[in-house]
Amino acid sequence: MNDWTADYVMSFITWNNALGATGALFYVVSMSMKTAIPLRITSLVSALCLLGASLLARSLPAIALYALLLPVHSFRLYQMLALIKKVRIASGTDLSMDWLRPYMQRRKYRKGDILFHKGDLADEMFLAETGTYRVLGWDIDLGPGQIFGELGLLTPGCYRTQSIECIEDGRVLTLPYDEVRALYFENPEFGFHFLRLASGRLLEDKERAEQMLAAERAAHAAAR
Repeated sequence: MNDWTADYVMSFITWNNALGATGALFYVVSMSMKTAIPLRITSLVSALCLLGASLLARSLPAIALYALLLPVHSFRLYQMLALIKKVRIASGTDLSMDWLRPYMQRRKYRKGDILFHKGDLADEMFLAETGTYRVLGWDIDLGPGQIFGELGLLTPGCYRTQSIECIEDGRVLTLPYDEVRALYFENPEFGFHFLRLASGRLLEDKERAEQMLAAERAAHAAAR
């Protein structure tokens, strides 16, 4: 009986099952990853193991699926590694963040279009490529090369802190907050770089608010 049980169990220990079990294990591990690069690496290992198991089992649908997933995960991993390399080079330089351009999506706006309203749910940051964009309420104009919309990532609930209107036709480049978060947690240099950008914006807003308050006080005093 024991021999039969041992033989029965051993019959399941094949390359096919071993690769399938390993692929399934790495898939589960990838679901617990909080950052992009470990997730892509474990997903690659999972897809590779499951592709091997599918080839041994001669399952054409599974072969097609995992053969497709391999280049997808590989390309996304390459993109993330390339972006982090650029982050390391750019860290400590100016705060324009123009080096993000290849990883951003282009979008067109016409004069009078509202990019977002104060209080809207925020899910992306912007880089002005062409055109002019006004911060409503502050009467501040943003031109090519300027970053905006990044502060929403730092607010509780990710809400817009100001409204932006296009006052001259142009194009902007956008980067989803998910990508920003991945870079932030993946690379300390980028996190420091991003915080410098955000804190610089907050200090500018604080100084502008103080100037407006001082001007209102002066006008009020002169009116007495």
